[in-house]
Amino acid sequence: MTGSSHSARGCRRLPDIFAATVALSVLAACQADPGRGVSPTAAGPSLSQGPALAGQVPYHWKNVQIVGGGFVDGIIFHPTEPGLRYARTDMGGAYRWDGTAGRWVPLLDWVSYADTNLMGVESIALDPRNPDRVYLVLGTYTSPDAPNGAILRSDDRGLTFRRVVVPIKFGGNENGRGNGERLAVDPNDPDTLYLGTRHDGLWVSRDGAATWTRVSSFPDVTEDASTQAVAGVPPWARGGAGLVFVIFDPRSARKDGRGSRTIYVGASLKGRDNLFRSADGGKTWAPVPGQPTANRPTRAALAADGTLYVSYGSSPGPTRMTDGAVWKLDTRRGKWTDITPEKPDAAHGAAFGYAAVAVDAHNPRVVIASSFDRHRQPGTSPGLGEDIFRSVDGGKTWHGVFGGPQGDGRNGGVYDYSLAPYVKPTPIHWLFDIEIDPANPDHALFTTGYGGWETMDLRAVDKGQPSHWQVMSTGIEETVGMAFTSPTQGAPLISAIGDYGGFVHWDLDKPAVEGAAAPPLFGNTDSVVSAPLKPEVVVRVGIRDERYPGVNIGYSLDGGHRWQPAGMPTPEAKRGKVAVSADGATWVWTPQGAKEGLVSGAFVTTDRGATWTSAQGLPEGVRVIGDAIDPDTFYALSLFDGKLYVSTDRAAHFQARSFTLPNGLPTPAVVRNGRGDPRGGQDALYATPGARGDLWIAAFDGLYHGTAAGGAYARMPDVEQLHAFGFGRAAPGAATAALYLVGTIDRQRGIFRSDDAGRHWVRVNDDQHQWGLILQVSGDPKRFGRVYVGTHGRGIVYGDPA
Repeated sequence: MTGSSHSARGCRRLPDIFAATVALSVLAACQADPGRGVSPTAAGPSLSQGPALAGQVPYHWKNVQIVGGGFVDGIIFHPTEPGLRYARTDMGGAYRWDGTAGRWVPLLDWVSYADTNLMGVESIALDPRNPDRVYLVLGTYTSPDAPNGAILRSDDRGLTFRRVVVPIKFGGNENGRGNGERLAVDPNDPDTLYLGTRHDGLWVSRDGAATWTRVSSFPDVTEDASTQAVAGVPPWARGGAGLVFVIFDPRSARKDGRGSRTIYVGASLKGRDNLFRSADGGKTWAPVPGQPTANRPTRAALAADGTLYVSYGSSPGPTRMTDGAVWKLDTRRGKWTDITPEKPDAAHGAAFGYAAVAVDAHNPRVVIASSFDRHRQPGTSPGLGEDIFRSVDGGKTWHGVFGGPQGDGRNGGVYDYSLAPYVKPTPIHWLFDIEIDPANPDHALFTTGYGGWETMDLRAVDKGQPSHWQVMSTGIEETVGMAFTSPTQGAPLISAIGDYGGFVHWDLDKPAVEGAAAPPLFGNTDSVVSAPLKPEVVVRVGIRDERYPGVNIGYSLDGGHRWQPAGMPTPEAKRGKVAVSADGATWVWTPQGAKEGLVSGAFVTTDRGATWTSAQGLPEGVRVIGDAIDPDTFYALSLFDGKLYVSTDRAAHFQARSFTLPNGLPTPAVVRNGRGDPRGGQDALYATPGARGDLWIAAFDGLYHGTAAGGAYARMPDVEQLHAFGFGRAAPGAATAALYLVGTIDRQRGIFRSDDAGRHWVRVNDDQHQWGLILQVSGDPKRFGRVYVGTHGRGIVYGDPA
């Protein structure tokens, strides 16, 4: 939780309102979750003498290279320091560009599991006078059960932070997350900051973000969410996105030099005033006269000559936009001008909006603006897609960077996909921020749902020549590791991720040259398994990408070099879990269950999907796994009922066997809340590699070891909470596979390895490598000590003993 500080053994309590710099290592250690709600005496009978947690082993951590993979929703350049820029993501933290290394550096890897909500970044602001100072506004959701957010300040470019907890919820992964920036520093008084929020109005700090006060004089911009019903969207996420940008006019310095007189604030409203201005340093506020109100403001940019450019969309995005515009305001004369590059025309199939606008810092007449949802138009010409429009005369005339308005194909754009080959078949989408480098008018970046692009020859557009673009996201890893397999031979890792399917990682340090695993091309891959005794057989299930026809199951017979679709058990089957026999000949698929209105039960094939039969004797929704040695044997677990299901005829029939746990069965099936993320590896059954009938129950509240015979399972000492579990190559001289666990052992949260079948553990991560929520973990059967970690928004990381 973020509403108060956490205390842990050996840590001092952090004040709610910071007073001094807190180093990341201290901050993370003192916020580590000590195992809330878990009694240290609940571990059951010990199997070893002495403490189970035997210490810490230093590891070296790196990202498995996918590059991008998620929504980068904002780029923030420092106005005077060349090369200094930051990026924010909707659920994967914040980054700073390292020009020397040529990659983005993550700033929030120290965020603990307890503070997972802080991985969504609502806004970033920089001090124009001090390039070392940066502010982050953190919080992923504003739902009723979400914790309050936090504001961080760093005076060393994100190496260390001070933290202040505020009574505000932020929505870094909600509608309107590409709008901004909501936080701004007064260029004429860097200790003054204004912050626009989604549901709590406008706030101000006069002491460098240490304390905050709500601006009571700001108009009420509350929107009735009940009038903005959207199918499948909860009431708290409907309608606008609150206050979406704050802009100071640096030319409006007060006579005493302490602060700016003029401040603009945009509100995500339509049909009523949505742009407000203060001319007295924030004391009073009024709507800007003559403003357009047909659509919602999305972003704004103030040019050096005082011209305010504003982009508009019918929704805050990334929900569907069907209308939009770009306007400019001559702030000296109060004159508004519609400068929309290409008018949306819903009646003729051109229903789209505008997500962003930017201006050259040194030439107020050079403007760029981005369309939004223009690529979705059904029945339009083949060349119509998302575009950036550029003007050098203040919006009087425009040319498209990638093709321009219909009939204007004079420019085009040249893409270099080499840094992230998987994006090649993916159209530009969620183009929510564009920025021109204030130190180089030829350098521009824009963000997308898979990272973003940059060019070093933007002004080629002005000459009627194509500009050249390359992926700008190296260092940014924002995927969700849904599952992965490390085969006993072949590729180090085969991943299943959200949004972009999954990859075969032949080289962990380079993106997959062939792109995402296909065919079929999946949107989400939910499960991927390789056969222990025949690792060239790999099967994956998920849901096909909506843009590509196909099925929801695919397989490879050569370890992932080539893929092909398999037959479906029913047309509706999708997602869920898949199991493969030890010899790769039998596959068992448990699709997403009947409670979602889809198919029920588990399906079995022995001919690569040509025919399927229903597995007999299984209850609804249980996950099936194969024995690591015996190809005839499969298992399934109903943890809350105390039943282990065993098949010895290749999953055709299962029989129930009872088992007992030393501290009784966990929470009944009807009360399962609070047992970790459902996509995680907890409350699941695992089969020990290299052993027949040897099983582990990785329950959320304990780790248990037993056999396929059922009966009594032994609890491993001091494992108090578990979120992910897996196996790796045995230590030299050890008789069994190494175990890896994410959770809490002896009141210490972390990632752990055991080389003696769970009797003793060492922690392999440290407080600066926590990555918020972790869903999956696995060792490598080919290399002792290597571990793969699937995070929720920071990609897949791998560690080796240092």
